[in-house]
Amino acid sequence: MPDPLPALIVVDVQRAFDEWEAAGKRRNNPDAVARIVDLLAAFRASGAPIFHVRHEGTKPNSTFLPSRSGYAVKDEAREQGGEPVIVKRVNSAFIGTDLETRLRASDIATLVICGATTNHCVETTTRMAGNLGFNAQLVRDATWTFDRIGADGETHAAESIHAMTLSNLNGEFARIVTTNEVIASLKAVRQ
Repeated sequence: MPDPLPALIVVDVQRAFDEWEAAGKRRNNPDAVARIVDLLAAFRASGAPIFHVRHEGTKPNSTFLPSRSGYAVKDEAREQGGEPVIVKRVNSAFIGTDLETRLRASDIATLVICGATTNHCVETTTRMAGNLGFNAQLVRDATWTFDRIGADGETHAAESIHAMTLSNLNGEFARIVTTNEVIASLKAVRQ
């Protein structure tokens, strides 16, 4: 019996990040959401499972509080009929949720992970996926992050943070892939 199709895990594609940008935070990978839209279309066309992850803030000033506009998912990445939404309160989509139980119950071994931000919730979810024994694939052009101030006060560019995160995950926790590679792989499985 062939392996089941991979599952797409879409992490935190929420409006809070648009608000951060509007407030002047600089990000990398401006086409990431368009690539996520491409992945959603390909997974839907192949009948492969999709899990949407949404971050629910817990601190009073969080832009991800359910009562705030930033909690809402971006329209282009919204779930469709029957696609589950996993709500998390920490960085990993596996902690305090039933994501792992759902994946195991469906015998899903391969996870294709995309979303925001590369070095926070995407990285933490990807690391845990690898540690839990899933075949994790992180889609490099379908995730993004923002400039950060380091402990030394130095500004680190989003592009550098993104690249370092991918380097840290590559090989040990996940295979780093592109949207085109994932879509080609899905098409090959369907044939």
